[in-house]
Amino acid sequence: MNVHHLELFYYVARHGGIAAAVRNIPYGIQQPAVSAQIASLEEALGAKLFQRRPFVLTAAGTELYSFIEPFFGNLDSVEKSIRATAEPQLRIAAPSVVLHDYMPDVLRRVRAKFPRFRLHLHEAARVEAKQLLAAQEIDFAITLIEPKSRSDPRMRTLIKLPLVLLAPKRSRITEARQLWEQDKIEETLISFPQADPVQAHFQRELQKRHVDWFCGIEVNSSRLIECYVAIGHGIGLGVAVPGCRPAAGIRVIPLPDFDPIQIGVVWSGKLSPIAERFLAEVEAEAKALAPSGS
Repeated sequence: MNVHHLELFYYVARHGGIAAAVRNIPYGIQQPAVSAQIASLEEALGAKLFQRRPFVLTAAGTELYSFIEPFFGNLDSVEKSIRATAEPQLRIAAPSVVLHDYMPDVLRRVRAKFPRFRLHLHEAARVEAKQLLAAQEIDFAITLIEPKSRSDPRMRTLIKLPLVLLAPKRSRITEARQLWEQDKIEETLISFPQADPVQAHFQRELQKRHVDWFCGIEVNSSRLIECYVAIGHGIGLGVAVPGCRPAAGIRVIPLPDFDPIQIGVVWSGKLSPIAERFLAEVEAEAKALAPSGS
């Protein structure tokens, strides 16, 4: 039997159904995934574990739950006991600019309260950070927050950042309206892949203005966007990060009427004392960086 399948069954049995289990599992997982993995467990056992509507454990389900409940039911108390004597740790995933430019000051303030702790930093874009969080390999992910997830209690919005365009200084384009007024935009758009949330957000804003401008050069980092803009391959999509200046030879073109993106911190499970301190310091740092009035 797959131990992860047993864990999911424990939550389903404890909370009386798959939908209720999804709301109480201490990490992000969607209802279809739980259903599929429970079905795999039932297939491996060759037995039905519960009746779906109304929810009732079968005899096999009752026997299995009685066996696994003492283990999964006591995990929280064992975790607290171990944490009380173990050296605290922080495991953080964030884009490179966050880790390089902002995290050192945040962690210095955390260390003032917790002089000794183990630190694990992962340079990761949104998709990888989400995977690390789901696998419980990190405690926090600092990443772009999508509109549908902003009500998640395990997420805090930190800062709103405006989108900008990056053009070579020798380009004739100095304002965004020069692009929108063209019948067909001739300049190549250099941006993140189509599925990236920054690119998706930009395309939604273009649609509001009935403008078609699709990515001509796809890259996976803002540094590559700047590199290809600087050598004249096109106009890049960027995010105005506080304190960060573009490379020499690049002109920043504001997009003041575009909705900004939102950067937030996401976690799973209960916060330890050091995690609570880190969250407080990250929020304080973001507040200090945010433009007045935002």
